[in-house]
Amino acid sequence: MLRNISSYQIIRYVVGYVFIASALMKLVVADFTGPFSNYGIPYPQVMVLVVGITELICGVLIIFNYYVKKATIPLLVIIIAALILTKVPVLQTGLLEFAFEARLDIVMFFLLYILWKTNVNTSH
Repeated sequence: MLRNISSYQIIRYVVGYVFIASALMKLVVADFTGPFSNYGIPYPQVMVLVVGITELICGVLIIFNYYVKKATIPLLVIIIAALILTKVPVLQTGLLEFAFEARLDIVMFFLLYILWKTNVNTSH
């Protein structure tokens, strides 16, 4: 028998999954510092670890419903930085190209915003 799953839970699971998967790529793939250095991020070897560990910890917290509001804040910062660094330059090629390239980041931004704004009674 399936138990009732709320839309809030589904959003938590999806957001957590995306950030955990993203974190694992950053932490496991040996050459993932390349994109960080290509965008001019200082200390790319350190920053890829910081971003990866932050995504992993916050993704797990969101999935297990611990400190969800607090966990969304660093992820919102990461998404906004990713949009500014990687997607805003695509606007030079056109709005449609930007909309296509930025679709996941924009969806994740709004899902994180929903998690941040939603008042769900938890003990955490």
